[in-house]
Amino acid sequence: MKRLSRSWWARGAVIVAAAASIGAAWAQEFKIGFVNTERVLRDSNAAKAAQARLEQEFSRRERDLEALGNQLRQASEKFEKDAPTLSESQRAARQRQIAELDRDFQRRRREFQEDLAQRRNEELQQVIERANRVIRQIAEAEKYDLILQEAVYIAPRHDITDKVINGLNNAR
Repeated sequence: MKRLSRSWWARGAVIVAAAASIGAAWAQEFKIGFVNTERVLRDSNAAKAAQARLEQEFSRRERDLEALGNQLRQASEKFEKDAPTLSESQRAARQRQIAELDRDFQRRRREFQEDLAQRRNEELQQVIERANRVIRQIAEAEKYDLILQEAVYIAPRHDITDKVINGLNNAR
């Protein structure tokens, strides 16, 4: 009986040692990379160019919106100052004008924010598509088995974000 259990222990030890050596060999051959998408969208030339295009496209509308907001604020301040001296009908008319101006301002601001968000998403999607092409090229050239874009923790040796940013900056 003792002899039988010793042979089982010996066989078990051989199996564990074999599994450990296979696992170690597999781990050495499996190459993992990580890309910090946030850094790519912040630091790459393509992302900076997209941001510049958005600023150029929306700067006039933003200035117009700021001017309308200032006009609304000035009208409200003037009304508060003049209210005690105005007749009831004048006060009601001014309140309607201010309310109408406020509705126009809120509508324009909402439309501006929606248009800006839509265009930003379009621009960022183009940058992400280009970055994904660069990531695939790096993965194929350097024989990566897996490249992650989201992780709670990653060892710095697996971070290929700089390679992706450089590849994106050099791509035409």
